[in-house]
Amino acid sequence: MLVLLVGVAVTASAAYAATLPTGAVSLEAVNYAGRFVRHLDSLARLDPVTSSGATQLKLDATFTVVNGLASPACYSFRTKSGLFLRHRDYRLRVDANTGDATFRGDATFCAADGSVAGSVSLVSYNYPDRRIRHRDFALWLDAVGAVADSSFRLVAPWAPKTDKNPVIPGLFADPHLVTFNGRYYLYPTTDGYAGWGGTYYKAFSSADLVTWTDHGVILDHGPDVSWADDSAWAPAVTLKFGRYYLYFSGGLVNGAKQLGVAVSASPTGPFRDALGRPLVQSGQFSGGQAIDPMVFTDDDGRSYLYWGQGVARVVPLNDDMVSFDAAQVRTITPSGYNEAPFVFKRNGTYYLMWSENDTRSEDYRVAYATGTSPLGPWTNRGVVLRKSGAILGTGHHSVVRAPNSDTWYIAYHRFAVPAGNGTNRETAVDVMRFNADGTIAPVVPTR
Repeated sequence: MLVLLVGVAVTASAAYAATLPTGAVSLEAVNYAGRFVRHLDSLARLDPVTSSGATQLKLDATFTVVNGLASPACYSFRTKSGLFLRHRDYRLRVDANTGDATFRGDATFCAADGSVAGSVSLVSYNYPDRRIRHRDFALWLDAVGAVADSSFRLVAPWAPKTDKNPVIPGLFADPHLVTFNGRYYLYPTTDGYAGWGGTYYKAFSSADLVTWTDHGVILDHGPDVSWADDSAWAPAVTLKFGRYYLYFSGGLVNGAKQLGVAVSASPTGPFRDALGRPLVQSGQFSGGQAIDPMVFTDDDGRSYLYWGQGVARVVPLNDDMVSFDAAQVRTITPSGYNEAPFVFKRNGTYYLMWSENDTRSEDYRVAYATGTSPLGPWTNRGVVLRKSGAILGTGHHSVVRAPNSDTWYIAYHRFAVPAGNGTNRETAVDVMRFNADGTIAPVVPTR
């Protein structure tokens, strides 16, 4: 049987027989005990690694298994230096992610059962008749089955992760962090695409902000949204009347950007398009782009939709959560505003937060204002999160209060560390503290 995987024919037995845990691993050859996949001078090899070996060798033999750059059903392997394992001319090597379709396909592999129990064989996403195989201790993409030379054991990494961030492995941006029923849920943009051209959203959840469960794809513009082609950006989920509402950005091939809303009975989906059309159409309101939605619900139960790049807007939502009176749309653009509005309330004070500068800039950052109502007026309080050392491009955030406490966390994206940029970003979470007067203390991004 054949399963069509985003235009590439992959056998079901090859693509779905095995699953891999995400996170840091090392890959040991099943027929050469003690030899591991590593990169040297940009080429992938099979070399001996021991506990007494050099630190750099251990780093080179450690990979982070992440969401497949070309498909969430498969996997990609990121090095400690931020490069990705990929094939070119059938030779395995490591390169920086360019975000184009060719690179994403070359750097994505589907997991099949290996030749011995507990091993895996890695099938090329864009050449499904070929697998990663070692030959003369070099790694190639060869037309072989699950033989010993194409089978590997995933073992504990030679260079374990020591940093707290990123909280989830892989390239994810624009994180929306929220709690439902005492559990944290994270909804990010899937990153790593040239021009931010991703098409789907995933959900993650955690009890402690440390160990995360990947719940898979919850909405895909391809089969699920008739009015959007790509630019699956900035999802935000809220709970109202026992239903979960996912607000999201959708783009058309002509560059137009629109907002949509989907609904589900579960925070982990699947979500369905609630309207079959945009909630906010491109050009419906003059100025700015219709992107980056979020919903704040006040203590009286009234919900407000915020959105916009270039211009920040807000409107009260109707009780159905999928409509509003366009005559009530209000512009609230603060000084320095670019995008990503976010509103929350603490001790009777309303906080409006946003991102400044372009997401491709190292100086992408978060500023905020305070007010006395969800509609303002707002008093600008300045920048609260900015780059620090090698941590760059810190922005497009969300804020959440820990259940039953006054502990607050800020989730944000940053350039992937190292070798990241404005389309290769990762998600971080840090504590956000308040001063005695209710202002927010500067957040120092952490590794």
